[in-house]
Amino acid sequence: QVQLVESGGGLVQAGGSLRLSCASSGRTFGSYAVAWFRQAPGKEREFVSAAESWVGTSTYYADSVKGRFTISRDNAKNTVYLQMNSLKPEDTAVYSCAAKRGGVTIHWADFGSWGQGTQVTVSS
Repeated sequence: QVQLVESGGGLVQAGGSLRLSCASSGRTFGSYAVAWFRQAPGKEREFVSAAESWVGTSTYYADSVKGRFTISRDNAKNTVYLQMNSLKPEDTAVYSCAAKRGGVTIHWADFGSWGQGTQVTVSS
């Protein structure tokens, strides 16, 4: 397991951008698959984006964010990012990063390491 700390959330108007960061304490962070999930009030946690371990490997996106969000990782800094552009009010949620050994999945229950979450609020 690794410890994860998210940052970068906040309040933004519709159409704006935010970049979330997820920093890890683990020196082997590069070997972990990483993902972002979000949970809005009264709704279930949902998959947002994921990246395989290491750099230059496959990335995955929920249809609702495809073309607007970009996941990236800097293993030298033990950090994964989520660049969010063209934000919509329906993107409002608590965003959490997660990490796991092995291959990436889109199922939150498969991930063993979680950050505390960061609030993203998009006003209309």
